Amino acid sequence: MVALSHRLADRGIDRHLFLLVPATLFVAALFIYPFCYGLGLSLQPAQGGAFGAYREFFTDAYQRDTIMTTLKIALPAALLNVVASVPIAYKMRGRFRGKRLLTTVLVVPITLGTVLTAEGLLNFLGPTGWFNRTLLAAGIVDTPLTLTHNYTGVFLSLVITGFPFAFLLVLSYLSGIDPSLERAGATLGAGWAQRFFRITLPLLAPGLATTFCLTFVLAFSVFPSAILVGDPSGSTRVISIAAYEAAYVRYDYAAGSAAALIMGLVELIVIAVVLGLRSLLYTGTTSGGKG
Repeated sequence: MVALSHRLADRGIDRHLFLLVPATLFVAALFIYPFCYGLGLSLQPAQGGAFGAYREFFTDAYQRDTIMTTLKIALPAALLNVVASVPIAYKMRGRFRGKRLLTTVLVVPITLGTVLTAEGLLNFLGPTGWFNRTLLAAGIVDTPLTLTHNYTGVFLSLVITGFPFAFLLVLSYLSGIDPSLERAGATLGAGWAQRFFRITLPLLAPGLATTFCLTFVLAFSVFPSAILVGDPSGSTRVISIAAYEAAYVRYDYAAGSAAALIMGLVELIVIAVVLGLRSLLYTGTTSGGKG
């Protein structure tokens, strides 16, 4: 065994690299193979040639518009989750009584899941929900507000389910920033706003970009919420619904695979743009080595 280690070392091979084999096989089995299989399936439509499924998707406005519909839902939801998590995480990075309880309350939606969250929104914000009944009883409105089965319902669902992830990520990045940097700024006479925008925020920027990408991917893959609290045939017909209908309603697996790959490509483009902007705006090290 020792001789084998020496022979590998002589060839410039670190035996510890073999520890990557299980992870590599896992990634290949769960990601690479499904991607290659889906790509091959999308290139075998019943008609129209190899790229017939893609051509059909982009020439059909009803299918093509799902890209913009999904972006209109996912981008604002991801941005709001990141922006809202910053001040809360900033205030909670120190030690104070009740911090664990407050953190637990903020991350509870993770345990609910999208289906239970949608059910809660229907019971609370639906036409006969508690919120509308309270407004009607108080005489504030004459008819129930339409807050579900539309864009608003899906948007709120994504904010509720996505905020805990953004909050935990931002809190971890903030915890990696050395507090002595802000104290040094205060010693030099910098106010709270100057310390935050000139010290903390620049160091936090790489983490915010990563958090936005992760929350965006989570929001872009919206499916249950778009059906349960949205309008799946109208204003919230997202691209995941288009892929599902193609594959499991029309049984056109080539079209379904094409829609799924287009969905992944759009996500990669947005992520590339965000990470590209991050590299332009900030070229230093990531916050505390955690970014």
